[in-house]
Amino acid sequence: MRLFFVAVSSLFILTSGTLSAQAQDSVRIPAAPLSFLTFAPDARGAAMGEAGVALSPDANSTYWNAAKLPYNTKDFGISASYTPWLRNLVDDMWMGYLTAYKKLGDKQAVAFSVNYMNNGELDLRDAVGTQMGYFNSRELALAGTYSRQLGKNFSMGLTLKYISSNLAGTSVINGVSIAPARVAAGDISAYYKKQFKNDDTGSDLTWSLGAVLSNLGGKINYGSGAEFENFIPTTLKIGTGLSFTGDGRNRFNFVIDARKLMVPTPDGTNYNQRPLLKGVFGSFSDAPDGFSEEIQEIGIAAGAEYWYNNIFALRAGYSAENKNKGNQKFFTAGAGARFMDKYAVDFAYLFPVTQNSPLAQTLRITLSLSLNKAEKLDVSDTEN
Repeated sequence: MRLFFVAVSSLFILTSGTLSAQAQDSVRIPAAPLSFLTFAPDARGAAMGEAGVALSPDANSTYWNAAKLPYNTKDFGISASYTPWLRNLVDDMWMGYLTAYKKLGDKQAVAFSVNYMNNGELDLRDAVGTQMGYFNSRELALAGTYSRQLGKNFSMGLTLKYISSNLAGTSVINGVSIAPARVAAGDISAYYKKQFKNDDTGSDLTWSLGAVLSNLGGKINYGSGAEFENFIPTTLKIGTGLSFTGDGRNRFNFVIDARKLMVPTPDGTNYNQRPLLKGVFGSFSDAPDGFSEEIQEIGIAAGAEYWYNNIFALRAGYSAENKNKGNQKFFTAGAGARFMDKYAVDFAYLFPVTQNSPLAQTLRITLSLSLNKAEKLDVSDTEN
């Protein structure tokens, strides 16, 4: 549905980060294009306040922390997620996430994922309002992952990504060329867990710790010159979790994540012209008001999950940003169910704290399948 009126020149200015010095001085919120890479794609993590770095592993660990994949209890898993996006405003934006992993023995795993964002049909116009046609704006990230258990309780993962962003097609506006943008990036992840188990009572306490540096890569360019380069949303997340069951039937999981968008803080200049590594790693010390402002750029997410007999789950969470750094605050809730120890369905719903939030009524649904080698052989034998 053609609900967006877009002045391409304005769109281009926003993606290139060349806002006026006055605007950047008054609102110093770090931002980057390709924001879809930072949206929680699956219903389980989304229902827990969008926290999942140290959550117990599943197929969607490819997004949250690929280092968890070797700890999956099943040899193979696949998951598909769907999210209608900004459905309070438009009816043709949506996000999809497809991921699958395969364990290689007990200590290794490989995975593949597709992250797709459909931004809907745009009504493109130039700076004076002349219509330039319609365009289906879309973005895509393809990722391949390898993760390995390096010790009994420690593992690491590496993900390589190809990212394509086609916001407004190919055109020339006021002498400026606008074109699809592509970039390569990667994730580095680590995961540690320590388990305390009592076989006599069935009790189990597991503490976990995880860290992910995601979307570390080159700048992305939507135009014809270096002045139109943009930092991509490189993000550091650190999380911890606690999982407990006293009888093996009722399990409680608690997680908390801290996140930092590693792009320069706006300071009245075109910060996108800074050298790549200086801009990314310098983001920890470039806020004009010093350390106190840097702390404000750290977002927090926390969630809780209850499982009954590994069949039915209830979830809730909360995510928050500082009022000076986006002020995005929301509660989440959701549920999940497992069938025949193979199939799963999960739902999540988001409740913004502020009124008239564009994120209101955001829901997600995820369908999953997980199998062991023997189970796959059983299916084949049945078919024959």
